[in-house]
Amino acid sequence: MASERADDSRPWFDAAFERGYLELYPHRDLAAARAEVAGLVARGLGDARGPVLDLGCGYGRHLFALREQGLRAFGLDRSRALLRAADARLRPYLTRGDFRALPLRDGSFGAVVMMFSSFGYFDDEENARTLQEVARVCRAGGWVILDGMNPARVRIGLVPESHTRRGQLELHERRSLSSDGRRVIKEVLARASDGSERRWREDVRLYEPAELAALLERAGLAKARVEGDFDGRAWTADAPRAIVWARRSG
Repeated sequence: MASERADDSRPWFDAAFERGYLELYPHRDLAAARAEVAGLVARGLGDARGPVLDLGCGYGRHLFALREQGLRAFGLDRSRALLRAADARLRPYLTRGDFRALPLRDGSFGAVVMMFSSFGYFDDEENARTLQEVARVCRAGGWVILDGMNPARVRIGLVPESHTRRGQLELHERRSLSSDGRRVIKEVLARASDGSERRWREDVRLYEPAELAALLERAGLAKARVEGDFDGRAWTADAPRAIVWARRSG
C-alpha cells in the first residue's frame, strides 16, 4: 500500500475506489451478494425482460451472483482498479464508464441495479443525470433498483470516529454530515503493517424518499415501492436500508 498525497485533487470517487478499498469491507463478499441478489430475484428482478446491468459493479460480486441466478447480467464501473480485481470469468461481461454518460445503447437492458449505496456520488444535477442515463438504457417497463442508505437511520446512528483493525490494516475513520444534513462524509486512514498509509474520503448524498421520487419522475421512472432491507420488509425510519424499486415508463 503506497502512501497517498494529502493534496490528491481527484474527485473523491476516483481517489477512494482503488484496490485497497476492498480491504475495508471484507464482510461485503460473494456470500452476502448471493443472499441479496436471491431476494431481489424472488421479488421481481427474475422477471426482467432482457439483460440486467449492474451499474457500479466494482469487482463484480453482485454481478457474479446475478449470473449464477441465470440472468444475462453485465457490469459497468468507473474504477479500473476494481474492474481489474474481478474474477477472470466475469471479464467478458464488464466495461468501464461514467454513470453520467453511459457508453451503452438506448433500451439495452431489461433492468438496471445499483447496489451498495452506489447512487448519490455527485451533486443533485449530476445525480439526476445519472438517473436519466439509467432510464435511457433501460427498456420500457424494465425495473430500476437502487440500494441506498436510510437517511434517518444514518443520522441517528452516526458514529463520529472509530479505530478498528481488519486483517493487516489499522483503520481510523471519521464520519460527519454536511451542514445541511444531506450528505454523509467519511474520511479514512488505512495504515498497513509495514507503516505505509492510504487516505481517502467518501461523500454520498442522502435522499429522502420524496426527494428521490421527484428525481425518478424527472427521469421517466415511476417509483413502485421502497423496501427496508433485502428481506423485503417494509421501509420505516429505522430500517437498515432504503431499497427503491422503480419502473421505466412506457
